[in-house]
Amino acid sequence: MTLEHKKYIFIELGKFLSQFLENESVNNPTVLHNDLFFNEFLDLIKLSQSHNGWYTPEQVYFSIQSWASALTADNLNQWLASYDFKEIIPKTVGLILAGNIPLVGFHDFLSVLITGHKVLVKTSSNDQHLLPFLAKYIISVEPKMENHITFVEGKLENFDAVIATGSNNTARYFEYYFKDKPSIIRKSRNSVAVLNGQESKEQMIALGEDVFRYFGLGCRNVSKIFIPKDYNFDSFFNGMFPYQDVIKYEKYANNYDYNKAVFLMSNFNLLDNEFLIIKEDASYASPISSVFYEFYDSLDEIKTRLAADKEQIQCIVSNNLIENSIAFGHTQKPNLWDYADNIDTIDFLIRI
Repeated sequence: MTLEHKKYIFIELGKFLSQFLENESVNNPTVLHNDLFFNEFLDLIKLSQSHNGWYTPEQVYFSIQSWASALTADNLNQWLASYDFKEIIPKTVGLILAGNIPLVGFHDFLSVLITGHKVLVKTSSNDQHLLPFLAKYIISVEPKMENHITFVEGKLENFDAVIATGSNNTARYFEYYFKDKPSIIRKSRNSVAVLNGQESKEQMIALGEDVFRYFGLGCRNVSKIFIPKDYNFDSFFNGMFPYQDVIKYEKYANNYDYNKAVFLMSNFNLLDNEFLIIKEDASYASPISSVFYEFYDSLDEIKTRLAADKEQIQCIVSNNLIENSIAFGHTQKPNLWDYADNIDTIDFLIRI
């Protein structure tokens, strides 16, 4: 298959996904194979929360629309224009996927197939249904893709390279087990925001999107804020207030109650608005329903700190205070060329 034909396949997938909106999904008769897949996908979305309690319809629809927006001709052309695919020898690439947010492994899946390799996928037990369904749709658009896509339940075997995502503990296992294969091993990371107190009300509300989208389970979710010593927390809490309904979700509420109890028993000083706990802490990884904060004296101090800790950080959000930082509200809206851990997946796949 030519690169242009592979782009066509994923553009058609993007058109299919674009039909599924939280408020109203509309069957577009011009979309390929809707008669086979439209109603089945609606049913799968409705069942997603029964498969994984964190996969509420709101979160699943958000993920679907994010990929629908990404899978356009313009985006695919811009993403792939700078690469040379002429010398690629097709190989089999194993994927070990996370399941913390819906379709979290789709970018790796797309990258392997768009570069002409075969993909051998081990899904997370927390996300076993969405990606296989999209694979079925892709195969319906181009039946030859069936020979390029395999899902496995046991251990990976007969592969040439691997991309594996897990915790810091599982990453050590991956590094040992795959030491003789070309690999990308992704560990735990977190995202941070650097504030100076001059942010607008709109920016702080957008920061709430970075905190609460997917209930804070993604590595691109902001789990910590850096603030000046005279910071007024009213601005932060006012920005978080529009997201108060998050406490109505049982799994989130249970985490809130548990983590608050643990913090209080440890006699930590907390700030709390009844659905989000704010705790001063030097760590980056805050538990669900909480955000850590740390004071700073100067931006230069923070820049040095973040540079030293870059292996622990996925995204930095700020109002242009930090070079290459992301605008408020955009951490969970990455472009195709915004690579996880700043590792160029396409370049890796070209070179294996």
